[in-house]
Amino acid sequence: MTRSDIGSGACKLARSLGRPVIAAGLVLCLAAASACSDSGSGESGKSGAGAAGAGGGQQASKVGIITVEPKPVTITANVAGRVVAFQTAQVRPQVGGLITERLFDEGAKVEKGDVLYKLDDRSYQAQVDSAEATLQKNEAALASAKLQYERYQNLTASNVVSQSDRDDALSTYRQAQADVAVANAELETAKLNLDYTSIKAPIAGRVGTDPADPGNLVTADQTDALATIRQIDPVYVDFTESSGNLLKFRDQIKRGGVKALVGPDDAGKAKVKIRFADGSTYPIAGTIDAADQFVSETTSSFTVRTRFSNPENALLPGMYVRGTITLAIADEGILLPQMAVSRNGDGQPTAMFVKTDGTVETRVLEVSTDIGTNWLVTKGARAGDRLVVDGTMKVRDGAKVEVVPVRIDENGRIQPANDKGEAKPSAAGGQSADAGSGPDAAANGDDDSAAKPAAGAGKASSGMEAKAAEAGEGGKSGADGSASAAGSAE
Repeated sequence: MTRSDIGSGACKLARSLGRPVIAAGLVLCLAAASACSDSGSGESGKSGAGAAGAGGGQQASKVGIITVEPKPVTITANVAGRVVAFQTAQVRPQVGGLITERLFDEGAKVEKGDVLYKLDDRSYQAQVDSAEATLQKNEAALASAKLQYERYQNLTASNVVSQSDRDDALSTYRQAQADVAVANAELETAKLNLDYTSIKAPIAGRVGTDPADPGNLVTADQTDALATIRQIDPVYVDFTESSGNLLKFRDQIKRGGVKALVGPDDAGKAKVKIRFADGSTYPIAGTIDAADQFVSETTSSFTVRTRFSNPENALLPGMYVRGTITLAIADEGILLPQMAVSRNGDGQPTAMFVKTDGTVETRVLEVSTDIGTNWLVTKGARAGDRLVVDGTMKVRDGAKVEVVPVRIDENGRIQPANDKGEAKPSAAGGQSADAGSGPDAAANGDDDSAAKPAAGAGKASSGMEAKAAEAGEGGKSGADGSASAAGSAE
């Protein structure tokens, strides 16, 4: 039952009761009429709003687009690594003895062949003297045996010396020669051991800060090193890269259009730049020196060794760095802004494009790697495609759109394509200031237009309610008067 039905019933009831309640019935009728007016106005407003909404839904949404343009792209890999000394040598004594002197400072730079330690060499000097005396003795015996042998040889023709004596002379001569050779070897060994009492640097570099002090007794080939020397100019930086990225890179090379800068035939072409943990950049570029030919079973990665010049010793062994390796150059690379690429339910990268008929389509992409704020796309985008970069949240596949050319500045923000561009700047990845135009803006306008008739209906309703109130007051007083007359008559 509606309010108008109630009002009609009230009017009939008032007539049946007679004059005393006519005024009250009039009040009820006016109220019912007001309710009908309100209902009509509301329905009219709703229908008007619906019509406006329907009209706004047909309006094409504005989206910001950029045109895909292939260009030469340098393909890089961002990797993490650690600094490794170019050479490392642990200094150990080759002969035993007491350390009598240390000839370097802790952490000092030394050159190859510099004397680091001196051992007590008196016993080794005595061994050299003894070996020299033995050599002289054997050399004298050799001279005597040689003369005896030559004498017997001269007497062979006259048969004065027997063959047995000649053979003995030859044997003695050869034995003397061997004794001299042994004496020479012993002398060389003694001299070498004497030289080993001066412990020298095997490589150039910097000595560690925990050397042995004079007074310590050392032995030949002991386990503990006397000092450690590290050569850090040049220096190695070992980076680790996943095998998956390696496979992607090889696949790009097979497809063509990519010039590799790494490999046995391209040594030195690939440049490497590194950044420190604080974000600062090392000023000198490095080169790839070697790469592992196997993949780690535990980490599924392989190691790439790079070499850097380190004249100021800014790179120290064990230091953590981030590197960017230049792997290849793509002659016709396609870069799409990361803000325009999203993921579908299967985790695949997708982007929206505007077709020639002005409708939107979503494509699945194949992404190679990230370059700055862009993705390097190998499949799914072509030259001349119109990529939606602004307003992606307000359109769906098949939606009719109005394109607004925009550009993306160096900070990754969307800007008008020119001074007369319609698109206003917006943050990267968000909606522009014009995002309210289109269906949403039309809906807002329809709400305003729908509100106007509703307001008018409310005004009319208020006027009718005021009249009803006045009539009610009059009816009430009339009813009261009738009641009083009836009371007097009684």
